[in-house]
Amino acid sequence: MYRHFHPKFQKEVAILHPGEYYASGDDIVISTVLGSCIAVAFFDPRNARGGLNHFMLPGTLRRKEFMFSESGKYGMFAMELLINELMKMGSRKSDLVAKVFGGGHVLRGSIQKEGSIPEGNIKFAFEFLKNEGIKIESSDVGGTIARKIFFFPQSARILLKRITGQLIVDVERQEENYLEKIRKEKDRRGEITLF
Repeated sequence: MYRHFHPKFQKEVAILHPGEYYASGDDIVISTVLGSCIAVAFFDPRNARGGLNHFMLPGTLRRKEFMFSESGKYGMFAMELLINELMKMGSRKSDLVAKVFGGGHVLRGSIQKEGSIPEGNIKFAFEFLKNEGIKIESSDVGGTIARKIFFFPQSARILLKRITGQLIVDVERQEENYLEKIRKEKDRRGEITLF
């Protein structure tokens, strides 16, 4: 994650990459670009704070690997890490509401079918939130576009820009590189079961 001052918003912007998350009650913006990845924005209206995560794979790790990983690249960790961060700040899980974005089929050869990475990400996000009893206020998922998200954690306001055409090539390249990095980690650490 890195931060910079955004002249249009006149605010500091925290930019997330795959595997990262950030929570704040400050008057800032949290931003990310999504292709097949998912970002879930959590908002606590009682305390006017929120957070955003960005994960590439839903993932299920075997129990022994679960104890060694705190990686937000997998949905199950990205969700828990962000919820726990908000709870450390004083939020209650029962107060949280969510907005879900991403899961676009932007990788070359990606087919819109059940079992694909984007579809698995979407399914995971919705099932996780349902199981945790967290209301989904809105979502923009699926399709063949990439998305740029600007999340205002004090108000839960979202600005969404759809990325099409030649700009998708950059998103595709970044996702392919990140996916390859995950595969290499898997080879080094042992077996990881993904669904």
